[in-house]
Amino acid sequence: MKSLLKPLLAVFLLALPAVAQAGTVTIKGSDTMVILGQRWAEAFMKKNPNIKVQVTGGGSGVGLAALQNGTTDIAMSSREMKKAEADKLRARYKAPPAQRSVAKDGVTFYVHQGNPVSALTTEQLMKIYVGDITSWKQVGGADAPIVAYSRENSSGTYVFVKDMVLDGEDFAPAIQTLPGTAAVVNAVSKEKNSLGYGGAAYAEGIKELKVKKGNEEIAPSADNIKSGKYPLARDLFFYLRAEPTGDIKAFIDFALSPEGQAIVTQVGYFPVK
Repeated sequence: MKSLLKPLLAVFLLALPAVAQAGTVTIKGSDTMVILGQRWAEAFMKKNPNIKVQVTGGGSGVGLAALQNGTTDIAMSSREMKKAEADKLRARYKAPPAQRSVAKDGVTFYVHQGNPVSALTTEQLMKIYVGDITSWKQVGGADAPIVAYSRENSSGTYVFVKDMVLDGEDFAPAIQTLPGTAAVVNAVSKEKNSLGYGGAAYAEGIKELKVKKGNEEIAPSADNIKSGKYPLARDLFFYLRAEPTGDIKAFIDFALSPEGQAIVTQVGYFPVK
């Protein structure tokens, strides 16, 4: 009997999902949130030197997939978890996944600093990204082709823009895909006829567009995002396989503490409290 137990135990252990070692919290997902996550981790580890926090990006979809297969403790996501994703987690881990809103953001559309266009409607943005508008002249700018950049489809920001701006339609084949918000900002800063999008915290060296709504042009300002007046305001989330305990709970409590929320502001996003 004992000789049978060892191989059976080995098979059981191999079947278990990979999890963080004791004293380690792993966080993966949204590239929008990765700088914020790293700043939280640095501050938390100074206070808790016995706990290691590892933060990596890859996109919201990558983080949520890692949560499902057991290779991360926390998934960072710049979009809400889909029902199918939640159902898979619940089926595998026999518990409803936990959601925490940890910061607020406004998806911002960027143009080159020399672009005279300062505001567009969400309908104009949609028509650009589905390929119906191809020249800046069609929206009050120069007679020049629009060079539009997007995020990859594993990005929560990509999903948010597709759902909230494109109304579920597909991006045009001519839209250029870049692997992160920093890459989008860098490309827009160098290309005078470009348009891109990403989180508000990344908007440096480029010009932020306001969003036209009726007769009003609404900027992605702190007040407009926190109040929800800005049409593309959103929450940024942590997702877990179940309600957090131990080191994971301690880290999340820190992120939501006054000190943690002050880091949100320092990074360029907006606190939830």
